[in-house]
Amino acid sequence: MDEQEVLQHLLDLENRATALVNDAQAEADRRLSEGEKQNRAHYDEVYSAEVAELEASYTRNIVAVKENYSSQLEDYLKDLKSITLDKAAFSSLAEKLLFSDSVAKDIGADKIKVAE
Repeated sequence: MDEQEVLQHLLDLENRATALVNDAQAEADRRLSEGEKQNRAHYDEVYSAEVAELEASYTRNIVAVKENYSSQLEDYLKDLKSITLDKAAFSSLAEKLLFSDSVAKDIGADKIKVAE
């Protein structure tokens, strides 16, 4: 082989090596792209499932809280309706607390009549 053939052979080898490197890079890029697509699809699937579960849990909790609130409100209203008012006892207590002898004389409360 003369020098020119050797140089041509080396250039051919370099061209083949370049083609191999380019092919390998293209394959690596394709695999990365495919992996990213698969990872994104998996992420979207897991994310959607988690969002659906959280929304369902939120809805269940809202319904439970509303039911509890309604139940407590009904119980409170029943309790209020069941309370009997003792106006005479209230008036007596108010008179004792607000109009003790010393205060009553100072403000003239001894002349006020409490309705029964």
